[in-house]
Formats: sequence, C-alpha cells, structure tokens
Amino acid sequence: MHRTRVVVLGAGIVGAACARELALAGLDVLVLDRGGAAAATTAHGEGNILVSDKGPGPELDLALLSRRLWPEVLAEIADRAPAPSDGPGASLSSAHPSTHAAEWDPKGGIVVATTEEGAAGLTRFAAEQRAAGVRAEPIQAREVRAAEPFLTERHTAAVHYPDDAQVQPAGAATVLLGDALAHGAELRTGHEVLGAVTRGGRLVAVRTGRGTVDGDVFVNATGPWSGEVSARLGAPVDVRPRRGEILVTAPLPPTVFHKVYDADYVSAVGSDDTGLQTSAVVEATRGGSVLLGSSRRHAGFDDRLRPEVLSAVGAKALRLFPSLADVPVMRAYGGFRPYVPDHLPLIGADPRLAGLWHAGGHEGAGIGLSVGTARLLRELLLGERPSLDPAPFRVDRPAVLGTAEGVQDGVQDFSAPAAPERIPDCSTSTAPDGRAEGAALDATSPGSTAAPGTAAPTPAPEEGA
Repeated sequence: MHRTRVVVLGAGIVGAACARELALAGLDVLVLDRGGAAAATTAHGEGNILVSDKGPGPELDLALLSRRLWPEVLAEIADRAPAPSDGPGASLSSAHPSTHAAEWDPKGGIVVATTEEGAAGLTRFAAEQRAAGVRAEPIQAREVRAAEPFLTERHTAAVHYPDDAQVQPAGAATVLLGDALAHGAELRTGHEVLGAVTRGGRLVAVRTGRGTVDGDVFVNATGPWSGEVSARLGAPVDVRPRRGEILVTAPLPPTVFHKVYDADYVSAVGSDDTGLQTSAVVEATRGGSVLLGSSRRHAGFDDRLRPEVLSAVGAKALRLFPSLADVPVMRAYGGFRPYVPDHLPLIGADPRLAGLWHAGGHEGAGIGLSVGTARLLRELLLGERPSLDPAPFRVDRPAVLGTAEGVQDGVQDFSAPAAPERIPDCSTSTAPDGRAEGAALDATSPGSTAAPGTAAPTPAPEEGA
C-alpha cells in the first residue's frame, strides 16, 4: 500500500520537528541534508524558548503554542523510551534516544531596563503581553537582587517571565530527529539540493548532488538557506541570512540563574536596520559557562568573526553583569538566522508550485518555535483543524514573494495563484510500527556556515523531465 512520501529538506531543529510530527502521523518521511543533522544554524544557537520578547500577534501565538508543546513532546518521547538494560544483547544502537540531551530547563527570564525611557517602554510592553496571556510579572529591586545577585543595581525596571526556557539546541534537535527515526523516518546526509523535477505543474522530485529523490510532498526547512534552495526549486521566497555572534566564558560557579537581557533586545530583534545591532543577553549553560550575546547584522553568508562585533557584545553584557569583567572568554562563535522582512515565519504550501511546502523564516526564534511550527504544518498537510490561525504565516505574503536575492533569469514561472493545497489522499495510511554546548563556529571551515554549495540557482526542468 502506498503511503504518502514527505521529503523534508533540512535536518536542523525545524526539519527534525517536522519529520517527527509527520512520521508519528503515519507518513513515509525522508529527511535530506547537505551536511550533518543539526550541524549548521541549530548548532550555533543559544537554545532560547522565549515568550518574553514577542508582542501580541501571530508570532506570540505560535510561541505560546510551542511553549506548551515542548514539555509535552519531551515527556512523550521519554515515556516511550525503553528501560535501561544491562542484560545480554543490550546496546546503545537499539535504545530509544534519551531526552537528557535536550537539557530542558524552564529557568524563566528576567528583562531589565537601564534607563527611565526603557522602563516606561518595558512596563507598557509587559502590560500588552499580559493582556495576550503571557505571564509577565513586574518585580522590585529587592526581588531582582534575590533572583540575580550579580546583576547590576543600575536598573530602572524589571519583569520576570516564568515561562521562558532553554534547551541545548543540537541536543534537542537530535532528540526530535531520533524520535522521527524511531517511527520510521529516514535520514540521508550529503544530499545538497540542486534543482527540481516537475510534472503537470507539481514538484515530484528534487535533484541532489547524489541523485534524484522523488516524493509526494517536499518541505523546505533549510533555515537561512531557504531563499537559495527555493530559488533552485523555481519558487523563490525572500529569506535572507542575518548574522549573529556569541561569546562563551570559561565555566564558572553559579552566577546567572535566569535568561537575563536588556529591554532593548526586543527592538533589536524587530529592527530592519541592515547594520550592526547589539543588545545585552546573558545566560548560563548547564556546564557552567555563560553565554554573552547578542548581535544582529546583514552580512550575507560571510562567516568571519569580527573583533569589533565581539567587543560590542561584551561591552553590552558587562553593563548588566559588571562582575564578569575579569572572567576569561573561552571562545566565540556565530551563525546565521533566517530573516524575513516582515519578521514572521513561513508555514504552509507554496501557491505557485504544488507539492512544495515551507517551514522556516523564524530568524532567532527557530529553536523555540520549532515544535509549534511542526504541529501547525502537520495539521495543514492533513487537513486537520489548526491549533492557531495559519493565515499570518502563509507563503503568498508580499514580504515573502518579493524580489529574492540571488534569483537568476530563466527560473520557471510558478506565479499563477493556486488553490490551497492539502496533502495527497493518505486516508488509508497506517502508522509504522514501531547541554554540552553547541559546537563553536570554525571560521576556517567552509562547510560549517557557507551557502549550500556554489552552483547557481538551477531552473526547474521542463515538465516530464
């Protein structure tokens, strides 16, 4: 019996989450990645699962859904894990993936203002969030001191967000992907997408450097490379890389107990400025190191670490935690966020090319929003009632279908509008039986953050090719 085959392009955390949802729904899932699983953007993130940085609107709705799902998903995986066995024949290869690698930590967040103007803005923002269902609790100086004894006393307002959390991003992606594989999904690495094969106006296969891969549905979950990959498939979307850097201190005794950031971080996230944006974001890892961020800048796929950027990041962090001034910085790393001009993800079918779906454009929120994105994608694919209104994330938004950088003349025209797509009939399908820190960016490694190959975007073959 034929089961609907879904090919997920990208094995980062969003692709892993999508693969898991679809495999659990009984679909035949294949995950392709040009490198290794969780080896690019996911491995270079902080692991934030935040509601504190999002104002009322569709992204906050998605964040609240994801925040509810994260502990549920991890609990489901843990419940299915076999009991440890030391008996004959026991092996790690046959064991279900442990959720410990995800390093789930519902530590909460504290947002502080350091100016009177910032205090007024933070107070308004938190009130709007509370009206939208976010737990945002103003706290007084004495409470701040008790919660974060090393935080500067020169703050003018503070808000506690109990629902902010953290995971180890590569570990969390591995847990999600491992659960997908346990439910019948397949992973193939070393498959760079080079082009499309279409038939009757539908995407029926992708051409990779290692051969053609066919499928019924293709999900573009390639993060910052979504724009280039979609152009190669003949249906470009305007997703661009936005660079960020993080400093990592040597391991310390307990020093930072929540995710703590300056209120100006929210405006930096939402900024359209293509220049350097920095704000103070400080949090500890389970291993004792402290992560100091953050920066945002448009630099294409230039993966060089810039000393002036790292200096600016460090200076902002020291405004919040002056006691870190003499702490050694062990290393620095950076990565690329998938930026969309209107700051909303893409979740849904491409109206220009049947068979192509998108799950991306989360910028710096992909870790936190991954499980909610995957749930919504599954619901849309299967024609189920969606957990939230999907309209704001549709692909045919002006910000998404604007001129995408790098698209060359000759790409096949898929501009004619199409009716909303659902997955090909799979009503008879049956389910199959069955914080170590993220890796540092190696600026000398061409495979870690470079664009997916050097080949120019390839027009889709003529129908029937």
